[in-house]
Amino acid sequence: MSNPPIKLVVIGLGMASKPHLAALKQLAPGVEVLGVYARSPERRAQVSQASGWPAFDSLADIAASDADGAILITPPNGRTESVAALAQAGKAILTEKPVERDLARATKIVELCETAGVPLGLVLQHRFRAGAEALSALIASGKAGRVNMVRVTLPWWRDQTYYDQPGRGRYDVDGGGVLLTQAIHVLDLMLSLTGPVSEVSAMTATTDLHRMEAEDFATAGLRFESGAIGSVVATTSAFPGDAETLILDCEHASLQLTAGELVVHWRDGRTETVGEVTGTGGGSDPMDFPCDWHRDLIADFAEALRQGRPPRITGREALHVHRLIYAIERSARSGSVAQVEVEA
Repeated sequence: MSNPPIKLVVIGLGMASKPHLAALKQLAPGVEVLGVYARSPERRAQVSQASGWPAFDSLADIAASDADGAILITPPNGRTESVAALAQAGKAILTEKPVERDLARATKIVELCETAGVPLGLVLQHRFRAGAEALSALIASGKAGRVNMVRVTLPWWRDQTYYDQPGRGRYDVDGGGVLLTQAIHVLDLMLSLTGPVSEVSAMTATTDLHRMEAEDFATAGLRFESGAIGSVVATTSAFPGDAETLILDCEHASLQLTAGELVVHWRDGRTETVGEVTGTGGGSDPMDFPCDWHRDLIADFAEALRQGRPPRITGREALHVHRLIYAIERSARSGSVAQVEVEA
């Protein structure tokens, strides 16, 4: 007999739900969507009608349902209430990044789920791109040798209309700007390959190109626990926007990941390419990317529930990138080198 489907509910139906909804259509029948929910009755009715999935009327109804888990796509400031209700009901949770608006709140959410004994997974889908998978395997194999230098660039563009939406780029809703909302993806991927950063020296700013509370530009020098050094430049003010790049300069090769394409320049003259450059949401359309990475991430989450194992990217692991971003922000405010907090 085939395994029964994993039953999920989608909570939050804003712009970020688009790739999730498309991915879930592709994952049927192994993943069954029991229904959708948004605080706006009009929005949940609209999505329900378009998708054919039922609409839930409240979090309480979701908690009382026979769902195995929920995909949480609410703004960061709406996470704690939803996580608490779901965790108390024993529902597994897959939440969009960031975990919450700051490190302290993010840690509380992770601890809440751990205390309740429910799985918490994070939507950090850049790890699931073909080029990123190949890069991870190459680093793990040791063939490229020791990582000596790391270079991260995220030259994205957001029009002012993006930040005119309620809560965008505000600390009380989003928790920050380009670091926590956009760069978190490539920084998380970087840490999964390099290991922890020990200290940073950073600067952040809000350019005259945007009217917003948080930063739209950030740069930092990094020193890794391994001894490697690196740099980060991230912005949403680079018109018309371009793909983000992660470069690892190693003993035997330079490994360049641009969007989903990995190019390996071996020191003996060979060149290898894996994956392809696709839309990443770096330009005027924030949702200009395929749903494949979300599909594979949700599939992993569902399989984790089926097997009784942790999802590939847990809430606890996601705190690593929160600690790095927190250190960058502290360094920028103080104008001095900041140590990255270590896990207690």
